[in-house]
Amino acid sequence: MTRSGRVVLGWDIGGVNTKAVMVERGASGADSLRSVSEAYELQRDPDALVPTLLRLSRQLEARHIEAHAVTMTAELSQLFRTKREGVAFVLEAVEAAFPDDSIMVFTVGGSYITPAEARRRPLDVAASNWAAAAALVAGVEPEALMIDTGSTTTDIIPISGGRVRALGRTDPERLQSGELVYTGAVRTPAEALVRTLPLPGGNAAVSAEGFALIGDALVWLGKLDPGAYASPTPDGRPATREFAGERLARLVCADRDMLDDAAIGDIAATLAEAQIDRIVEGIAAVRGRWPGISRAVVAGLGDFIAADAATRADLSVVALSDRLGNAAITAPAAAVALLLAAKTPSGTV
Repeated sequence: MTRSGRVVLGWDIGGVNTKAVMVERGASGADSLRSVSEAYELQRDPDALVPTLLRLSRQLEARHIEAHAVTMTAELSQLFRTKREGVAFVLEAVEAAFPDDSIMVFTVGGSYITPAEARRRPLDVAASNWAAAAALVAGVEPEALMIDTGSTTTDIIPISGGRVRALGRTDPERLQSGELVYTGAVRTPAEALVRTLPLPGGNAAVSAEGFALIGDALVWLGKLDPGAYASPTPDGRPATREFAGERLARLVCADRDMLDDAAIGDIAATLAEAQIDRIVEGIAAVRGRWPGISRAVVAGLGDFIAADAATRADLSVVALSDRLGNAAITAPAAAVALLLAAKTPSGTV
């Protein structure tokens, strides 16, 4: 990789995943992107955040960093009693990891502020990652819904006239508006999606014991690579198709001696369909306010889920990966880096 010396590192620091994207801007204004992510549960080991940030930076071989652009969702972790406390913790970790570097924090309003100002305005920077991704998309798709399905949640953000038109700003407001749907490609518990599941003799009620996640259904169906199941499995066993099937069987208090592949497939398909239906409902709620939007830009680890939901909602689909490559999986981290890099003298996004 050619080293131009103009490097911005974008961070999306979550409670269960930390993601980083390095944007290097060449003399011509072209951007080179590299992305990394690591599954890490902040609540289980808070002291590991600083080493995690340093490790990801080393993996990116980041040198001559002009600035760090930060967004976060980790403040929602149960480690913290308030979001104010969580925002302060994350910022302290970033400052401890990179004490000599410039650090800028993205707000839900689309601006960058210093860590000191972010501490005074915690709700402006808490869970601002959706706003960064949407702002980036708005620069290239002026009329669209951005649908970003990650491991845990789905953001459905309207863009019109080249501007982000989200109704909600905080997470509670976004849940109310349909712009935040709390389902993702890995971590959604099965019982959060359905109350019953099919068996050969008829439907059975779901055992609400945390036996399986949507990731198990998607791995079984071949829609999610086991390597992308970047979350602890409910039983602690590997995220393989074999063990995913065992976890799915337990949703109806059964096991693989009792249920064959066809029965497990029906359970998995039912969960996957219920998830898409949930996202379609969110799309309908948002589109009801913006009926002229006919295109969706999909991103995230579960962009295939977002694409299926958008197609069922009669939207044409554009993949953000067509522009960002693998960095589209970590779209908010890429966005905060690209947007901050665009503010430098070297050019625009």
